[in-house]
Amino acid sequence: MQRQRGGLMEREPRTDVAPGRLSPEAYAAGFSDLHPGFEPNAARVEAERCLFCYDAPCATACPTSIDIPLFIREIAKGQPKAAAKTILDANIMGAMCARVCPTETLCEEVCVRHFSDGAPVKIGQLQRYATDALFDAGAQPFTRAEATGRRIAVVGAGPAGLACAHALARAGHEVTIFEAREKPGGLNEYGIAAYKAAGGIAQREVDFILSLGGIVLKTGVALGRDFYLETLRAEYDAVFLGLGLGAVNALGLDREEGAEDAIDYIAALRQAEDLSALPVGRRVVVVGGGMTAVDVAVQAKRLGADEVTIVYRRGEKEMGASGYEQELALTEGVAIRHYARPVAVESGRAIFERTQIVDGRLAGSGETFDIPCDQLFKAIGQALDPSGVETIDLLGGRIKVDDERRTSIPNVWAGGDCVHDGEDLTVVAVEDGKRAAASIIAALVGPGRFGT
Repeated sequence: MQRQRGGLMEREPRTDVAPGRLSPEAYAAGFSDLHPGFEPNAARVEAERCLFCYDAPCATACPTSIDIPLFIREIAKGQPKAAAKTILDANIMGAMCARVCPTETLCEEVCVRHFSDGAPVKIGQLQRYATDALFDAGAQPFTRAEATGRRIAVVGAGPAGLACAHALARAGHEVTIFEAREKPGGLNEYGIAAYKAAGGIAQREVDFILSLGGIVLKTGVALGRDFYLETLRAEYDAVFLGLGLGAVNALGLDREEGAEDAIDYIAALRQAEDLSALPVGRRVVVVGGGMTAVDVAVQAKRLGADEVTIVYRRGEKEMGASGYEQELALTEGVAIRHYARPVAVESGRAIFERTQIVDGRLAGSGETFDIPCDQLFKAIGQALDPSGVETIDLLGGRIKVDDERRTSIPNVWAGGDCVHDGEDLTVVAVEDGKRAAASIIAALVGPGRFGT
């Protein structure tokens, strides 16, 4: 079919979305470990670069306050499992955080070596080396305190929920986790690029956390559908909500044909037994500027897409993805276009309007352009699904909490992405879970009751 455009006859755009674009070897290479782990000698050499600062800025920059100089010193002394215990004492999900945390904008950004040598100590890779050594040894360095007889319900088996559950179980409480999906792990299992979590590390970490004991996991059950908050409050001594963000933000367009949710696509990729069965377009467009946008764009490229373009409404510095992540996308051949927002999505093309800053605010310019597009992904953030939490006070569309992560309802705490000012970072969610657990412990049995 042809149509008239600009005085020329133009073919009607057609979409090309298909599986199996690459060889088995290409799939294996594209989804192998992004950063292979350190060998022991390389880890000790890197650890010895650390100056072991007394007032270490790296530890201050870590949301979970890991004693970074101590664990690096332990690696330098040839004690990686002791280093792992130091890490996990502060961040029970230290293995995944070593892979997915933007260390380049946290601990490594403020490393003294970064300023003196132009290259920070590779803290993230050292953290991975230590935690992998512990997991490979099958060690469990934690024990539970004497049983308290208290029962706590945790809703959501993502980083916040798992961190909270582990701290509570160490303190001797009995914990039941309720998870809507069939697997625990939250975004670590379903929403992180596969090349960042190779080797089943997300599940290995969950298995390690649950192996402490005192935690029962129930999957495939959702708040507001299979059980209710008031029931949990009646049956348990405390409740922690680590719900994440289950609702997807829409583009808000009149024409939005075929636009897919990036998180759902990444989840399908992460759970796929055969990557060659996953369809991908030849020309892929991603709307958004965060880590999810980069993750889905790079993975589309590695699945065999010819052209992948990220389009973001503001500039490079405003993107949620770190500079490292943006560079990774560009290195993979992904194009990034700034100052544009979608107007319509049609079969075979996406239409965008150029944007500009007027009086400090984003505004459309009225000028539009097309990008050929077989597949378009929305990566513009998620929102809280309020099902089951209608009685809790919200702020900005998320659960309102105080500094201890208490909600407006007695004996109900919340943390992670679902709370107001929550950040889309595993390490921040872990800290929320820790903080809530400490508050719950203090409320039920008094402060200072933890396992070893």
